[in-house]
Amino acid sequence: MRPRTLDEVLGQRHLLGQGTPLRRLVESEAPMSLFLWGPPGTGKTTLAYVVAGVTKRRFVEISAVSAGVKDVRAAIDTARRELGMTGRQTVLFVDEVHRFNKAQQDALLPAVENRWVTFIGATTENPFFSVISPLLSRSLLLTLESLSDDDIRAVLQRAVTDERGLAGSNTLAPEALEHLVRLAGGDARRSLTYLEAAALLADDITVEVVEKAVDKAAVRYDRQGDQHYDVISAFIKSMRGSDADAALHYLARMIEAGEDPRFIARRLVIFASEDVGMADNTCLQTAVAAAQAVQLIGLPEAGINLAHAVIHCALAPKSNAVVKAIGAASDDVRRGLIGQVPGHLRDAHYPGAAKLGHGKGYKYPHDFEHGLVRQDYAPEETRERRYYEPTRHGAEAGFFERWSRIRDFLRGLS
Repeated sequence: MRPRTLDEVLGQRHLLGQGTPLRRLVESEAPMSLFLWGPPGTGKTTLAYVVAGVTKRRFVEISAVSAGVKDVRAAIDTARRELGMTGRQTVLFVDEVHRFNKAQQDALLPAVENRWVTFIGATTENPFFSVISPLLSRSLLLTLESLSDDDIRAVLQRAVTDERGLAGSNTLAPEALEHLVRLAGGDARRSLTYLEAAALLADDITVEVVEKAVDKAAVRYDRQGDQHYDVISAFIKSMRGSDADAALHYLARMIEAGEDPRFIARRLVIFASEDVGMADNTCLQTAVAAAQAVQLIGLPEAGINLAHAVIHCALAPKSNAVVKAIGAASDDVRRGLIGQVPGHLRDAHYPGAAKLGHGKGYKYPHDFEHGLVRQDYAPEETRERRYYEPTRHGAEAGFFERWSRIRDFLRGLS
């Protein structure tokens, strides 16, 4: 079912439009060097095959898992001879190029530099960390995205009817189609593997057949329906209630159902400030790190990072003082309780500011003991308003004592 033309490729619309580097490579005879970076099953190898096939170039594939410098040099030498004798260009495709060490990557440089081959390197790892700078700087970097549900659905429907696939010899129930879409997780190759396994068991492919074929139960979860909102609600409330086991259960349900891990990560980052806040400042760091891990490595490995953050969020002491503080401050601003910025706090750097009295009388806190000096900071209208009311939970208990003393000092109460 590998596409034979760019028009047959599903997904990656941002790379396949008119005028894009891939289109120019197909339409031009000039060699070009590319890195294709993206999750498994998004079409990196497919795009390399299509480029070679459409342009009638010789296609040579090397796997970085098993090849060495000798293999790389042999492929380049053959490509040079072919180019010199017949004028025919070669597409040198290196799969999992991030597995090449520096010496192996260095061996590619002459071919890329001298345009002896059209080099295409595929990687699931961030090339800025895994590819040497000289090679990366001589190549275009194209980022592939996980296929959408609609893309995976189209891949499966095409495979059921196409002569290169099941050729209409099997029927695929709508519920089974949706189950395969969820199981694929944006990976077209995985979706076709599961479909093929199910087709070997029965002509009529149902949810039960798919479950038996891939040994994975259908998770009743609709990302656009009630289950989505119910599960994420239970997930958040379980962490808020400090039940790490329940939170992990709902995390697993979302991951197994194919929920976008970036959505889960965003909820964790919000939760870290909304429900933990100053009670454990490291919770936000963990949540942000998990979100970055999702972007960097993707599923399934990033599920471990998400679980790490979920456990931290669930077991951390809880405080909603941060969200209440910004909520109260925003309410006052919305109802017009704003007032003028005190003159001594206004910007005094631009010409003429001094004549307006801006900055006059400002006391620089670092010049005073403990870095504190009594002066008005808030507009007169909000001077007595109290927004941040820390709890005595976890690390926030220390902030409770400190903020109480500072606030009393600044207000002249101590």
